Amino acid sequence: MAEATVARSNKIKLTPSRIVFNIISYVFIGLLALVCLLPFIMLVSGSFSSEAAIRFNGYSIFPQEFTTEAYEFIFRNPESIFRAYGVTIFITAVGTAIGLFLTTMTAYVISRKDFKYRNKISFFFYFTTLFNGGMISTYIFYIQYLHLKDSYFALILPGLFNVFYLLIMRSFVNNVPPALIESAKIDGAGEFRIFIQIVFPLLKSGLATIGLFKALGYWNDWYNAMLYMNTEAKFPLQYMLYNMLQKAQALAAIASQVGIKAEDLPSNSLKLCMAVIATGPIILLYPFVQKYFVKGVTIGSVKG
Repeated sequence: MAEATVARSNKIKLTPSRIVFNIISYVFIGLLALVCLLPFIMLVSGSFSSEAAIRFNGYSIFPQEFTTEAYEFIFRNPESIFRAYGVTIFITAVGTAIGLFLTTMTAYVISRKDFKYRNKISFFFYFTTLFNGGMISTYIFYIQYLHLKDSYFALILPGLFNVFYLLIMRSFVNNVPPALIESAKIDGAGEFRIFIQIVFPLLKSGLATIGLFKALGYWNDWYNAMLYMNTEAKFPLQYMLYNMLQKAQALAAIASQVGIKAEDLPSNSLKLCMAVIATGPIILLYPFVQKYFVKGVTIGSVKG
């Protein structure tokens, strides 16, 4: 009986004006999604187009003079590419996991109103957003004092903690009901156990939001590798692709001086190919965290 009532109410709600509104909404959202997807389609198309076609005709939705020359140039030594992928995945996974734990634990501490020095400690974090030591002092500290030259820790430590992410995570922690913490204290749970077993599992939305930002930061980082890494086997993917692009541009400059046509060497198509290789895994990862990401942004921006 109840199901029949619900069915009748649904039929009544589907008025002609609502049907027209739904159709217009779906068409508009579909076109908007297509517009957002169009640049990536052109990116993939350009990576499979010849250099001459891109130079003379520009970019297009479909490949022009289909070729895999750019991919062959990058994967002429596939072992180095896969090794760079492994380094990047390792740095991204370890840095994101440790960074999330430290950020969340710090946000929990400074959000506790019964913590006596929370305002003073918060000031030290906020102060670093206004002033910092600069690149030279940071480089000297990492190299001479921490001895991180040519070490993976030199790629992990710089992005491990971000005050802006701390502020966002603190807003998530503030949404945890204080009654849960008080009940756990009455049951004899310590602070660390409360954080691990009660607070941490309730922050999935915030963890997904901050985790995605941190993972993107580690995945796209090449600057720290340029500063601190010497061994080619330890280069992350972005820095290896950057080196390949620099070599290709230098080769094109030399070729133009000796009379070789620039169209015979990939340049624009090589850049597009590198973008496809670098962004592919992140695009595949995003659908799995999209649900938590959207919810996290909403909760973090609106306080009820």
